[in-house]
Amino acid sequence: MFYQLTNEQIMIRSMVREFARKVIAVTAAERDRTKEFPADNFKKMGELGLMGMLIPPEYNGEGADTISYVLALSEIAYSCASTAVVMSVHNSIVCESILKFGSEEQKKKYLPQLADAEIIGAFALTEPHAGSDPVAQSTTAVRDGDDFILNGTKCFITSGKNSGLVIVTAKTDETQKHKGISAFIIGKGTPGLIAGEPEDKMGLRASDTTDIILENCRVPASNMLGNEGEGFMIAMSGLDCGRIGIAAQSVGVARAAFDAAVDYAKKREQFGQKISKFQGLRWIIADMATEIEAASQLMFTAAATKDRGENFTLQASMAKLFASEMVNRITAKAVQMHGGYGFIKDYPVERLYRDARVFTIYEGTSEIQRVVISNHILNDRRRS
Repeated sequence: MFYQLTNEQIMIRSMVREFARKVIAVTAAERDRTKEFPADNFKKMGELGLMGMLIPPEYNGEGADTISYVLALSEIAYSCASTAVVMSVHNSIVCESILKFGSEEQKKKYLPQLADAEIIGAFALTEPHAGSDPVAQSTTAVRDGDDFILNGTKCFITSGKNSGLVIVTAKTDETQKHKGISAFIIGKGTPGLIAGEPEDKMGLRASDTTDIILENCRVPASNMLGNEGEGFMIAMSGLDCGRIGIAAQSVGVARAAFDAAVDYAKKREQFGQKISKFQGLRWIIADMATEIEAASQLMFTAAATKDRGENFTLQASMAKLFASEMVNRITAKAVQMHGGYGFIKDYPVERLYRDARVFTIYEGTSEIQRVVISNHILNDRRRS
């Protein structure tokens, strides 16, 4: 069923589209080359309310619904995928986790700063030997009076260097497997919290991705997010939200590649006519448009399910799986339609192709999404 947007949602999309294309898109290619973190743009996004969209007004946020959020995130991704991934982790995982599981003191302390983009949020779950299997993580948190002492290494952390706050998962009880993992809020500058050097990545190059090293990092017990042993559950909840965000990023990047390809096809001449006149290419365009629309509807379904307060794990995984694989197909076709020009950096599809590649990997690979989806189907006793 086609999702009907409200007037307010349409206004939000229009506002973000204008801002993204006038401000963010201008430096996207240059930042891709230099790997410069767009800190100035995040300040502007904070002023517009884009960094605290899902935070209630009492904590300085916008209190927007998830539909509005994915519309905004898609528009940011259309102009710059590096900016969008930071916005997504910050909003979908960090802000939502603190809002959902944080104490009132934690909410009052951190959410207003996050909403205004005074600080950027990061989330540290993945480890060198524990990616798709977070229970295998080896980071530990040992109680010492009113504190916990954390030791371990996290990897592939979005905004690891530029974040002002990071949510870290660590084992507080080795014997309890996933129920022995807890989560902690750690502020930048905490002794023993060390950000590694940014990775030299294929895409999303203006978004820093680093290790987070914890060396006898002393964290007050009051900085534990949720209760002891709830870290795995908090992480899985955050990833559900994040997967809707990745679907939105995928839709935004795919639309950017699609628009670039269609525009090129209308201008490029071969064999005495515009290449958009050739039936083979026209069918490719039709397939691309259909795939983008299908991914959009899965994204809206997941967002609407979340807004209704229902369990949305299945819908989020379906949206993430289809949209992330869709954007890889769309960007590849967009490069192909450009011919040799698609392989050089003068055309945006080259960057979009590289940016899209990680979408099937982070926050749960496509293979993990298929595990999640099939488990929901096969374990649902209510199904006939």
